[in-house]
Amino acid sequence: MNRHISRTDVEQIDHTDDSGFAIEHGGPPSSAIAVALARGLETSRDKHIIHIAPSERSAEEIAGALRQFLPDADIILLPSWDCLPYDRVWPTRANMGRRLRALREIATKPDRPRIAVMSLEAILQRVPPAPVIAAGFTILEVGQKLDRDDFRTRSEAIGYVVDERVDEPGEIAFRGDPIDIFPAGADGPVRIIVGPDACIRQLKTYDPLSQLSDQVRDSITVGPASELIFKAGEHPELTAMRATSMEERLVASYGAMPSVFDAASSASISFLEGTDGQPLGRILDLVEDARRARQEAAGTKKPLPGRFYLSREEWDAALLNRCCLRLAVSAVGVPKFFRQARPGHDFAEFVTRQTSAGVRVVFTGDASELQRADRLLDRRLGRRAEEAADLPQILSAARGSLLKAEFVLDEGFVDAQSNIAVVAASDLFGPALKANGSATTGILEPELRIGDVVVHEDHGLGVLAAVEQVELAGQQQDVVRLEYHGGASLLVPVDDFGRIWRYGSEPEAVSLDRLKGEGWPKRREAALREIDRLAKRLLSLAKIRSSQPAEIMKPSRTDLARFAARFPYTETPDQAAAIRAVLDDLSSGRTMNRLVCGDVGFGKTEVALRACAAAAFCGKQVAIIAPTTVLARQHYETFSRRFAGTGLQVAHLSRMVGAADARAAKEGLRSGQVAVVVGTQALASKSVTFANLGLLVIDEEHRFGVKLKRALRTMAPRLHTLSMTATPIPRTLQSALSGIQDVSVLNSPPAKRRPVRTILAAFDPASVRAALLREFHRGGQSFFVVPRIEDIAPACDQLNRLVPELRVKTAHGEMKGRQLDEVMVGFADGDGDILLSTDIIESGLDVPRANTIIVWRPDRFGLAQLHQLRGRVGRGAVQAVAFLLTQPGVELADGTRARLSTMLALDRLGSGLAISQRDLDLRGAGDLFGEDQAGHMKLIGVGLYEHLLERAVSAAGGRPDFGKQLAEINGSGKGAFPESYVDEPTVRVGLYARLSRIRSEPDLDTFSEELEDRFGDMPGEVALLLEFTRLRIAASELGVGKVDVGPEAIAITPRNKPSASRWRNSKALGLDYRIGRLIFRPIQPSVSGIDAVRLALDALRAAQPKHEI
Repeated sequence: MNRHISRTDVEQIDHTDDSGFAIEHGGPPSSAIAVALARGLETSRDKHIIHIAPSERSAEEIAGALRQFLPDADIILLPSWDCLPYDRVWPTRANMGRRLRALREIATKPDRPRIAVMSLEAILQRVPPAPVIAAGFTILEVGQKLDRDDFRTRSEAIGYVVDERVDEPGEIAFRGDPIDIFPAGADGPVRIIVGPDACIRQLKTYDPLSQLSDQVRDSITVGPASELIFKAGEHPELTAMRATSMEERLVASYGAMPSVFDAASSASISFLEGTDGQPLGRILDLVEDARRARQEAAGTKKPLPGRFYLSREEWDAALLNRCCLRLAVSAVGVPKFFRQARPGHDFAEFVTRQTSAGVRVVFTGDASELQRADRLLDRRLGRRAEEAADLPQILSAARGSLLKAEFVLDEGFVDAQSNIAVVAASDLFGPALKANGSATTGILEPELRIGDVVVHEDHGLGVLAAVEQVELAGQQQDVVRLEYHGGASLLVPVDDFGRIWRYGSEPEAVSLDRLKGEGWPKRREAALREIDRLAKRLLSLAKIRSSQPAEIMKPSRTDLARFAARFPYTETPDQAAAIRAVLDDLSSGRTMNRLVCGDVGFGKTEVALRACAAAAFCGKQVAIIAPTTVLARQHYETFSRRFAGTGLQVAHLSRMVGAADARAAKEGLRSGQVAVVVGTQALASKSVTFANLGLLVIDEEHRFGVKLKRALRTMAPRLHTLSMTATPIPRTLQSALSGIQDVSVLNSPPAKRRPVRTILAAFDPASVRAALLREFHRGGQSFFVVPRIEDIAPACDQLNRLVPELRVKTAHGEMKGRQLDEVMVGFADGDGDILLSTDIIESGLDVPRANTIIVWRPDRFGLAQLHQLRGRVGRGAVQAVAFLLTQPGVELADGTRARLSTMLALDRLGSGLAISQRDLDLRGAGDLFGEDQAGHMKLIGVGLYEHLLERAVSAAGGRPDFGKQLAEINGSGKGAFPESYVDEPTVRVGLYARLSRIRSEPDLDTFSEELEDRFGDMPGEVALLLEFTRLRIAASELGVGKVDVGPEAIAITPRNKPSASRWRNSKALGLDYRIGRLIFRPIQPSVSGIDAVRLALDALRAAQPKHEI
């Protein structure tokens, strides 16, 4: 069976030549393996191949390339579980959904060519029986009858969780007409609109962040969200099941389980040539190790691995009578042209050289990248590439052809034996940092929820206890009940909701105010005075800065373009906007003071590099200051690499620098030889002087004190300042600071960077050992973080007992500075397998190989701290995991569990803003205004602080009415969100809160469209509520403070008292001025309520000048 196809492609072998499979991260490019697989498919007997990839990541890349190369073939990706063996933490619903979708496809007889790609771990796992999987899938079509109760019961039986808001795979929500569901194996959620006849009226996909629908579908497939698939109504209690591992539950449910080989009996098996037998044994050893550890911890026997994983003997038997394809891929990667000094020239030379040798050259990318490459080749070679639709067209092209194909590949390759050279767009232009699907630009500030601590502008701190219905003015109306000190309650009508703001802490963490007590008014007045003072100071500083001329820094476009070309990625839209803003600031002739805010790893450093290059190319010196020596060292290495070859000298100043080097750096700064210096606060010492300092960059600004920052900013006259922070600045605060503090926000996450999977569980020795060993065996490193220094020693002892084979390093704040630096830098350089530390690693430590972090006692950390700690892992394309481990046997308080659950709910990239607001992170205020203002924010809450600051800045800038409450309207119907329309109290509260913040008709229209999209056709109460809000907006725009509706007339009270003479001629319109109020009597007595208010406002609009009342 050893028929040779091509050294590049495939050799067919018999089973005796196979000795195992290597799991590795190196090897040939995935796109080259995909080409070899495609060639192998041509010669496969049944046109059906199962390919075993070197790793999970490689499997994903190969499958992605194959889908583009072979659009007429079925390409299936089967992932392995995303949890540890024998762990009580189960795989995610998204993971199981993707697996079951793939297994269903694998088990069906192919009607066209098929390649299923999976890792060795995936194919070793046994799977549920094929008939059980098939029975778990349902197809829903427009026009089909759908019984809501039956559908709910069935969905729960196949693993779906009923929730109030659906934004994660495996969730479902029932409300009004729509049913929201996120099919576990799908790319996005779907909204099912059911009509009054119980038939599906419409199927629409929607955005999980904004919750707004986009595309209409004719049908959808709903597959199981769990590999434990039950019949409707027969599923046991989920909480009880989760006390054991998924392996145990599967064995208990299915007994003997088949394998992937059983599901795809006719498929050929392929793998890379040159493998040995170690990985198979290593995987099975890890599984057995996990079983033994779990068995010892539980004190009860656990099922043997053979019940759920194939043994070595079963593996050999499964391959015995199979056709096996050994891929002998000899291709190598193409040059990374974007890193060269002249990428276009080098690319053109490469094309000429390869095509002259008879090699087919194919450029791949999206449509815009293909056009860009075409223009480059036309300009340099006078040639344009021919289009190729798929791989067969490429392989059949004439020798020496120049082709282009709309494939998006991770990297290209050169394969001389097949006469193919593939150049990916990322090889020529750099990897694209396009926003992931999880980009967070749509994340809203957190809504109010039942149980939140809130601040009422007039009554202070209370707890939002419930939404209730009461009779007010003879009408049933929704109110919210706030609970205060001593159990006192306050009922707040929903139209007064705009006076309630989220505070941000748990109820047990704050002291509630007394109703009608003296404490709150005093705190509010003190805060108001300070906020007013701050607003005036900020406006004054902004005015001074704008009036102070600064040297214009406008570097040569060529120099800057060459420097930018060395950035190994394409800027995200946010990065590009921030870079443009910074360069505009530097060339504006006024002193720059810009804050760049972005989540961990979102590209702030590149913005700083471009600013530094612009200043340095203009002959100005640049100082970059970092809070830690480790971060300073890492920045120094980054800046040195980027400035290499520019003729500009980069120096380093911190305690890690020897005395002789420090003296040389200081002399270079004094003489002007050093253009860029990176250091710690040592840069602010009197021994450091600059010849021509023009730009200061402050990284992690919140880590520096206010006095130090002021000292830094006075290091040179008219010094441009660029500050960077990972502490999110809420949009309301950005709005308040418009025109005062320049802020650039980076919201787009890097391409290929995956959200860190976050697991909240009790500490379990077996799980910890398995997690640390798995990270070690995949070539990575781990963090183990404890809340206190006194926790270090016992944790170290425990780690040495659990994983004696791993090297543990420790780091904490009581270590001597140089010793701490050596440990942390050493770990970043690969010295050690586990870094045991306090939260000292929260920022400033970049360890690319670290992809597992374990946080002990997360209840002792703030959410923003946990978010920063989680950001220490997952800096690359490898899936990272964060374990938040609580004390075993100790129940968390409800508020604490809810707070920590936020980390699980907001595990998407860029979620720092939402997390920061949920935790009342005060560092945002400290970053911008100093710790005294952070103290005032703590006194009155972040939401109210931002609102009052926005109002104060507006007043100080000459807009005193900006940000005031909407006009009151009393005595007319107000409407509501009835329970029949929005059944979840928390969702209703959130909608009332959002509605109360709306200040313009366009925003109200958008809100109205969202309501109908999410909840279905509006009933009369909701339409009345929106019309009531529309009239409040209109009244406010007319300068009205209050409208009182009586049985025969309407009284309008202007916000500013008008003169009587002003309204002498308005009686013809039905308006009569009386003692500071306008009385409106409808011309048609039958008109009342909301319609009468509308007529009154129309009359007022007609009677007054356009500018004011």
